[in-house]
This record gives sequence, structure tokens and C-alpha cells, in this order.
Amino acid sequence: MLVVNHVSKSYGKFEALKDINLEFSNGVYGLLAPNGAGKTTLIKMLTTLIFPSKGEILYNGTNITRLGEKYRELLGYLPQEFGYYKNYSPKQFLEYIGALKGMDKKVLEKRIDDLLKLVALEDVATKKMKKFSGGMIQRVGIAQAMLNDPKILILDEPTAGLDPKERVRFRNLLSELARDRIVILSTHIVSDVESIANEIIMIKDKQVLYKGSIDEICKIIAGMVYETSIPYEQAAMFKKEVFSLSEKQEDGLLKIRFISKKAPEPTWTAVKPNLEDVFLYVYRDDIQESSAP
Repeated sequence: MLVVNHVSKSYGKFEALKDINLEFSNGVYGLLAPNGAGKTTLIKMLTTLIFPSKGEILYNGTNITRLGEKYRELLGYLPQEFGYYKNYSPKQFLEYIGALKGMDKKVLEKRIDDLLKLVALEDVATKKMKKFSGGMIQRVGIAQAMLNDPKILILDEPTAGLDPKERVRFRNLLSELARDRIVILSTHIVSDVESIANEIIMIKDKQVLYKGSIDEICKIIAGMVYETSIPYEQAAMFKKEVFSLSEKQEDGLLKIRFISKKAPEPTWTAVKPNLEDVFLYVYRDDIQESSAP
């Protein structure tokens, strides 16, 4: 078990995270927050790239700083952008990474073959990566993170730039990998975690705001989500009274999915909230600020 115990991180007077408490066991955890909310800071502490200013991170009861190299041997990490050599093939690149890790050559050869099959790259194992798509490069990244058969797999914004088909393939792969390990997926793309995460962790104002299953998280706005269709000329006034989640044209009217805390009107239809609804509502101020000109 991986435990984050009252962890804070400061840079001088700036506090990036404060009093974070989390527990991870085998399964997929979606670390969900807008860009700049502290996800990457937490990821870097979990991977020992930086260290807490306060608190401790424990693996099976021992501080990971005391475990040192033994902890890093249990760890697989895919950063937002991982360095690779474009003129290397996936096989050459994984052989290089394995040599850096000091892996036995015979063990490494078998492991590379198995991983390239797992990430569906066995047919291009000897092709130079300079011709690969973004999705193929990300799959090489997953393979390098899995090279040492880690007990903890940490992925920071792994699907940025992938097309929808590649994202589906990636999610299916993560579900397979999470059977016997901790997988922590840091993202601001809700669909990446909605179908595969055992638990969602939402960070806001430098602290853990919510942690729970998707059903538990969605209860935050249960009974507050509706849909209705209105004439376009009424839309501006209507949206001043509710929080709009999505809008689309339908039969000459504007169909709006929205959140309202007041008693529903006869023309409103109550709908079941989803994780994206919660994300948009919880981070409404952060999203508006980041999209402002």
C-alpha cells in the first residue's frame, strides 16, 4: 500500500500543495484537476523527483526516502513528455533503458518481447520511431515504464495529443495492467478515467477536495442536473439563472444541460449526473479563469 500522510510542498513562500492525505492499493486511480492545480507536483513527489516540505510518503509502512533505490525499483513512470531517440527502434530504445536499469540481458530480451506484444507494437519493433504517430510513441512510453514490472505505475497526462481511437486502446491497456498493481493516472481529460478508474481524486485549492468512486463523486450534484429546450432568444437570460454544462441545437431550439439548485420547472427533465458534470461544476472558476483572454 502507498500512503501519502499529511504532505505539503512549498517553494519559498509559495505553497503548491498542503496537507495531502491519500491511500492507494491495487487498481486505477484518476487524479483529476485542471492544469496548474498541483497534480504534477504530487506526481513528482510520488516518484521521488522532489520531496515533501512536510509530511511523509510511505510504501508498506516505510518512508520512500528511506527505501531509496528499492522503492524506485518498484516504480514505473511515464512523464508528460518522455525523452526518446527518434532514430532508435522501440526494441533498441527498450534495450537501452533496460541496460540503464542494470537488467539481466536474457530477462530483458524476453521482457521486451512480451511488452511490445502487450502494447501492440510487435510488428514495428525494429522500425525507427521518427515515423511513429503520437499514440505509438505513448505506447513505447508505457512499455518503458513497465520494463521493470513495477508495482506502482504512475502516468502524467499520458493521452495528451492522442486521437480518440488511440485513447480507447490506451484505457483498455491500463485496465489490463491494473490487475496486480497500483496505477495512478494524472489527467484533466475526464473521459480518460471515467470508464476505468476505481477511485477519483479531485484536487482544488492545493488540497484533496474529493476522493471516492465515480458513483460517490457524482452524488455531489445529485438532484441538481437537468435538461431543457428553449428558444435561442431566451438563452442569455436563462443561463444567468443556471450553470450551463453543455448546449446543442435541436429542432430549432437550444437544448441545454445545466445545474440548478432551485425547484425544477415543469419543462425541465432531471438527468443522472456524470463525472464531466461534476468536473465542470467543481472547477467552474478555474476553467473560466484559464479560458479568459
